[in-house]
Amino acid sequence: MNFDQKNLGVWQELNIPDENYKEMDIKEFLLKTGETRVWRTYGGGAALDRWHGREGKNGMFPEDWAASTTRASNPGREEIVEGLSRVISMEGEPYLADVIAKDPSGFFGAAHFAAFGEKAGFLVKLIDAGERLTIQVHPDKRYAKEILHSDYGKTESWYILGSNHPDIRPCIYLGFKPGVTRETWKDIFDRQDIPAMLDCLHRIPVKAGECYFISAGVPHAIGEGCFLAEIQEPTDYTMRTELVTPAGLRIHENQCHQGVGYEKMLDCFHYDGASLEETVARWRSEPVCVCNDAGGRIDSLIDERQTKLFSMRRIQVNGQLALGAEGCMSILMVLSGSGCIQTEGGVMEIAQGDVLVSRADCPALLIRTEGSMEILQSFPPRT
Repeated sequence: MNFDQKNLGVWQELNIPDENYKEMDIKEFLLKTGETRVWRTYGGGAALDRWHGREGKNGMFPEDWAASTTRASNPGREEIVEGLSRVISMEGEPYLADVIAKDPSGFFGAAHFAAFGEKAGFLVKLIDAGERLTIQVHPDKRYAKEILHSDYGKTESWYILGSNHPDIRPCIYLGFKPGVTRETWKDIFDRQDIPAMLDCLHRIPVKAGECYFISAGVPHAIGEGCFLAEIQEPTDYTMRTELVTPAGLRIHENQCHQGVGYEKMLDCFHYDGASLEETVARWRSEPVCVCNDAGGRIDSLIDERQTKLFSMRRIQVNGQLALGAEGCMSILMVLSGSGCIQTEGGVMEIAQGDVLVSRADCPALLIRTEGSMEILQSFPPRT
């Protein structure tokens, strides 16, 4: 198909090389993945159902792993393949991991492939907390390498989408208060004094549009009512200090300490407490505008200010907005609204709930909507 003159003008402003104008089927470089619900130790999921256009119902599948090539770890459910996304825009709906394995350099780009091989290096989720999650921590790279023999820890970031219940003001628990030592934390853990555990962390009310960076080693818990998107390193390593969830589910021992024992689990925490003001200043990420015009706005949410492990930006479209070629893989998650993505190779209709994987060779894109649309775009480690 051909662009009208107005759209071609947008293309020319991007200074796109002529080779990117060649006819390509848009489905060749934008893959649509299906919903990937994962069993967890906490309840929720009704907001996810509603986000996907269904009647909401809570259960034990409160997470949707978007475009995931990482398998979930659930002791007792090892025979069930959980966490691996399927490409629903391809015949047979193959696993995304298998599709990427056929052409990893084409998906990730030459630089990423040279640095990381066939590993995407990141994972994007949606989380709907129908109850407070247990207090937890994730391993940093040193701990992951030495104790878990993994190349990846689990640094992460949260983009708050809002509350999953009109009567609940969502909150998070984040970071130790000053004075919490390993000895005091171990004593509280041994006694399983949950109120004391919670009192060691800062309780922070959150609202839609806020973004928090959670460095590995920092204790945290997502509060009841939170509906959020998460980008993280591609592992399922979580150390939990509550042996029973708020809803009364006794957690499998390995889901608490990941098989390393409780003593080594306590070494995963970073005992560097800070005041509430210092904690918010350190871990709440303020958006930085990188594009703002009549057609929309792009804000960088997570970037090299916080980490090189992944990055994330928010795309708000009001009419039409052009995205230049990135030269690396990315995941586009439509948070709200509907419209289409257009290239000379075709048009793809998109709407809230859709998740797209763009290959590294994806050309410039034009996003169009008759109303407004919000998209979260996530990127792997930068080389």
